[in-house]
Amino acid sequence: SCCHAGAITVSTPSLGVTPVSVTPEQATGLLRPQDSNLDLTAPKAVVLPLHQGGKRPDGAAPVCQSTRTLSKGRRRGAHLDNGGMTQPDEVDRIVEAWRRERPDLDVEPLQVLSRVSRLARHLDRARRAAFAASELESWEFDVLSALRRAGEPYELSPKALLQQTLVSSGTMTNRVDRLTVRGLVERRTDPNDGRSIRVRMSAEGRSRVDRAIGVLLQSEAELLERLPRADQAQLADLLRTLGAGFDELPA
Repeated sequence: SCCHAGAITVSTPSLGVTPVSVTPEQATGLLRPQDSNLDLTAPKAVVLPLHQGGKRPDGAAPVCQSTRTLSKGRRRGAHLDNGGMTQPDEVDRIVEAWRRERPDLDVEPLQVLSRVSRLARHLDRARRAAFAASELESWEFDVLSALRRAGEPYELSPKALLQQTLVSSGTMTNRVDRLTVRGLVERRTDPNDGRSIRVRMSAEGRSRVDRAIGVLLQSEAELLERLPRADQAQLADLLRTLGAGFDELPA
């Protein structure tokens, strides 16, 4: 089949049917509803699927249904580099390999969680680079950012820090000790309970965490720049639903 000057020529030589030329407007009337997604005005060859019993413009006998060409990009798991779609990635190849080798398994969870895992690696590199610019380790940033978000006077109880950083009591004690040695936090007696302490961030600690969060947000924005804001919001909603309840699980 081919196109000439706005007309579409349909032929099925293997069936001994005489070629017929029709305009896109005429062809549209011959299409079934399910065929309406075909682009009859495209400059490339188009196979017109005339269904059994359809009428030809010249009144001749119906043409047998010809084979319809399907876009490979519409197959499951395929992606095209047009219309906003992307090329297949490594996860696609992994999933297809497992589907071939273990057809008895449902490999669909890999479609989501393998991509989350790979993105997490990129995020981890961005975080480490941002924290290194402020001479902080990741765990130091976690503690300092919890104190910074608390607002003035930038202090919390050890229990509150545990809840926000999801580590054990012993781990938190060790971290506060090390941050104290570096002059980034200090321990203070709780004015409302002489037996309890509060952890307060120093001016140096605030300066470092402010610098680190600025660099981090710029790096994270670059990681997300392929997605429009509306898509980012939708993705955030989906991840919020997926992660609901996970923070309450033991670390």
